[in-house]
Amino acid sequence: MATSYSQKSDRDLVMACQRREPAAFEELVKRHQKTVYVLLYQLAPDWTDTSDLAQEVFIRVWRSITNLRNPNAFRSWLTQIVTNIFYDELRKRPRKLPTVSMDEPYTDEESGESTTRDIPDESLVPEEKALNKELSQIIRESMMKLPEQFRTAIVLREVEGLSYEEIAVITKTEMGTVKSRIARARTKLQEMLKPYLESQESTSEVSS
Repeated sequence: MATSYSQKSDRDLVMACQRREPAAFEELVKRHQKTVYVLLYQLAPDWTDTSDLAQEVFIRVWRSITNLRNPNAFRSWLTQIVTNIFYDELRKRPRKLPTVSMDEPYTDEESGESTTRDIPDESLVPEEKALNKELSQIIRESMMKLPEQFRTAIVLREVEGLSYEEIAVITKTEMGTVKSRIARARTKLQEMLKPYLESQESTSEVSS
């Protein structure tokens, strides 16, 4: 009877991969590839070779998975590989101030459908939707202006929902430094967003 890998937990799939079962690895890739794409996009939305980098992530996963001692820690381990590949690639590239296009399509993490980067909300009136899209763009552009170490820390915390301890392990940094980077990243984002938010408050007061 053929093994149904789609019914197995991540832990069981990891253990099967450690036994070098290709079908288990295919299921693991299928299950986590969207997460890898989204994390790579959050770290570097202006890069056009995300597919190649995602492929490199899973090549490294297959080569290294026998070294993973705790199969239950696969998600954190995968995030660490993505982050390492991001930094490896970052060191190869010329430094420049990236720009973010909010009109280019990307693949939605949940549905797998191609969509744009604004946040849809059917309960909003057109004016509110426009403001929501504008704020989303400003936040993303502000994120890209952060130093790479700050951006990585806050993406892992706010987007991936990782604990300070997990981020410290992934970035190979002391936990105190992680907390400091996240706090400073939040402060910098607030400073960059302040002019926009104040302008919206002024507009609201005038219209009322």
